[in-house]
Amino acid sequence: QESIQFSRSNAHLIGYSLGAHVSGFAGSYISGTNKIGRITGLDPAGPLFEGMSPTDRLSPDDANFVDAIHTFTKQHMGLSVGIKQPVAHFDFYPNGGTFQPGCHIMHMYNHIAQYGITGITQTVKCAHERSVHLFIDSLLHNDKQSTAYWCNDINTFNKGMCLSCRKNRCNTLGYNIREERLPNSRRLFLKTRAHMPFKVYHYQFKIHFINEIQGKQIDPTFTISLTGTKDDAKNLPIALVEGINGNKTYSFLITLDTDIGELIMIKFKWEGTAVWENIWGTVQTIIPWTKGTRRPGLIVKTIRVKAGETQQKMTFCSQSIDNVHLYPAQEKTFVRCEDRFRRQNRK
Repeated sequence: QESIQFSRSNAHLIGYSLGAHVSGFAGSYISGTNKIGRITGLDPAGPLFEGMSPTDRLSPDDANFVDAIHTFTKQHMGLSVGIKQPVAHFDFYPNGGTFQPGCHIMHMYNHIAQYGITGITQTVKCAHERSVHLFIDSLLHNDKQSTAYWCNDINTFNKGMCLSCRKNRCNTLGYNIREERLPNSRRLFLKTRAHMPFKVYHYQFKIHFINEIQGKQIDPTFTISLTGTKDDAKNLPIALVEGINGNKTYSFLITLDTDIGELIMIKFKWEGTAVWENIWGTVQTIIPWTKGTRRPGLIVKTIRVKAGETQQKMTFCSQSIDNVHLYPAQEKTFVRCEDRFRRQNRK
């Protein structure tokens, strides 16, 4: 510092795997107020460091600001290549941090065929090194910075329930992170693509269903198509983690690879099969109702959407107010509620 007139507070150490902890040890040796400015840990190593005290691993005390990206924390026999516990002011867990898109275990056989037994390490390296590529991505694509969101766990995140930026609940992954010292480590989650640029666009969908078949839970398969001001996204599968029963609102996460702009229309389809047709035929014979009345189905009342990247909230209603029932193999169109009401008022 004295010889080259360079303040430690301007230094940024970036360490990968074991190097993340080495960077932490280097920072911890510099005591006092003039600490190293920033340390970034890229999938800090897990074996021999998981569960250790802050002095024996990378920790928030090692620099003025510490961030970490966890990409391979999947455990095997109690150990993982990357450390799972938070070690920074902001800890990012892309895709939950356990494994990464494009690094599937199925690729191990191709790697073994190409590299021999060392192909196993190629599969491991893919997810472990993804942290490096994510950080490089943040430098190469300034116009496609990935946003991550504070959440308790990946299951809650996968329901789309954590897409809030209020009170600094979101932050940018990589070099352009908003540096903020917090009293406790903050865990942030996000989804990514399998290749650069890794950015995706996160949406929370909250759909209010009424299952008219009393006492019977159903597990249908749905797809959703989105129309935006810039682009469309078609036939996206919806993963409901529980069956539909009674009168309830269900929340889930959808991600898009491209920016479709402001969402203006939704097409929601119940992917019917021969099995579902038979079920509905059976239901009609079991449940009595008067002739001329419609058969029971699902009522989709409203679809509420929150866009994570813009924080915009929207509510969609059925395009036809007199036809809100959904049956197998049917598709319904939903428009912004204010647009539908505006059309009705003009009539």
